[in-house]
Amino acid sequence: MEAFALWTSAEAASATQGSTAGFWTATGVSIDSRSVAFGDLFFALRGPNFDGHVFVADALAKGAAAAVVDRIPETLPPGANILKVRDTFQALNDLAAAARQRCGARVIGVTGSVGKTSTKEMLRHVLSRQGATHATMGNLNNQWGMPLTLARMPVDSRFALIEMGMNHAGEIEPLSLLARPHIAIVTAVEAVHLENFGSVEEIADAKAEIFAGLQVDGVAVINRDNPHFERVAARARAAGAADVIGFGEHPEAQARLVKYVPHSTCSCVTAEILGHEITFKIGAPGRHWVLNALGVLATVQIVGADLAEAGMALAGVTAPKGRGERHTIDWRDGGSIELIDDSYNASPPSMRAAFSVLAMAKPGPRGRRIAVLGDMLELGPEAEAAHAGLAADLQREGIDQVFAAGPLMRALYDALPAAMRGHHAANSLELVQPLRRAIRSGDVLLVKGSLGSRMGRIVEDLLNPAPQPRAANGW
Repeated sequence: MEAFALWTSAEAASATQGSTAGFWTATGVSIDSRSVAFGDLFFALRGPNFDGHVFVADALAKGAAAAVVDRIPETLPPGANILKVRDTFQALNDLAAAARQRCGARVIGVTGSVGKTSTKEMLRHVLSRQGATHATMGNLNNQWGMPLTLARMPVDSRFALIEMGMNHAGEIEPLSLLARPHIAIVTAVEAVHLENFGSVEEIADAKAEIFAGLQVDGVAVINRDNPHFERVAARARAAGAADVIGFGEHPEAQARLVKYVPHSTCSCVTAEILGHEITFKIGAPGRHWVLNALGVLATVQIVGADLAEAGMALAGVTAPKGRGERHTIDWRDGGSIELIDDSYNASPPSMRAAFSVLAMAKPGPRGRRIAVLGDMLELGPEAEAAHAGLAADLQREGIDQVFAAGPLMRALYDALPAAMRGHHAANSLELVQPLRRAIRSGDVLLVKGSLGSRMGRIVEDLLNPAPQPRAANGW
């Protein structure tokens, strides 16, 4: 195999039990023709609303090395490189299994109701400085994205960070069996996706499915402060975990917080990690980042990486796009505002964590702390009460004003004192202009909501405002 090649035609055909003519090499793997890169192996998957076979010609035209199909598309260009398989989804899983089998990386699985992506990104940040590290891109953590992540794993990876998400029971177990992690991290169990579960205990059981594929010497790393720790730990032991490590403030946590000094843009921490005391700084503010960093450092110690080096690297951690990323924006009155973009997802615990970050922010002269909030989805029959219940948290954190979008956020808006009510709109699009009119220099804005509430378009408008229409005379 050539040094740059991820898969040769022979290797891919053998892994998927498919057939192909000629010789080709793939430098990547893709399931989306819109983002396919030159040299990718394109899988024509079928979903509820699409059939990838329709886009095979487009993928090949963009430079895909070959396309994996289970039927020959009518629009197939002559001489195209095709890998014919019985079922493309199964073939993707087979390729993922082959990638896992041939690679000697220490595999770390990550799940949790909140914090799994930021934990995975912290691990990527610290471990990539100590060896070749492969990790889930973005949130490709479901039944399509997770095998895609494995299939993309270079054979020389030293560490592999595999995020696993779910909306229903039974979704994580097959992912874990495919990834076969050496370490499985559960960041938290919270009342998220309750629309699909009867209780939080059922959510805990679903998260504990990550231990299904744990290797014989595998270790479970679990949030010790979470009320469901014992339930999740019991399932880890039942699955054969060689050890269970707790992280948090709990006095019995093996990765334990000793001291935490919060700042507006960072956190300074002293902790004891598996018997080693360490002092470090995290470049992202908020207690939730601190607690998850304890699990990260415990994992670093377990995989045999350098703990001190990882602690120093945490100073360079910043919140990713849509998950707390910060922007300074020039404003119309000659000053600037600060934007905290946490628009990718939301749940009651992640809302409270974001409010505490906003509370630590330092507005400019005449500036205010403003929360711009969209609906939290998939909370089940208690959704309105969950929204209204956030009013006390906003008041306790000293947030000055709240702008809200969506029918569920109406319950929160109505529960607030009149002085805190900025504006409520039916949706995020209708909130843009009232918010813009209210903002002044020195303000710090937090934008947060579930992905389906589309609060990201408020962020985009603030970062890239649309030209304002001119009057008829041109002024």
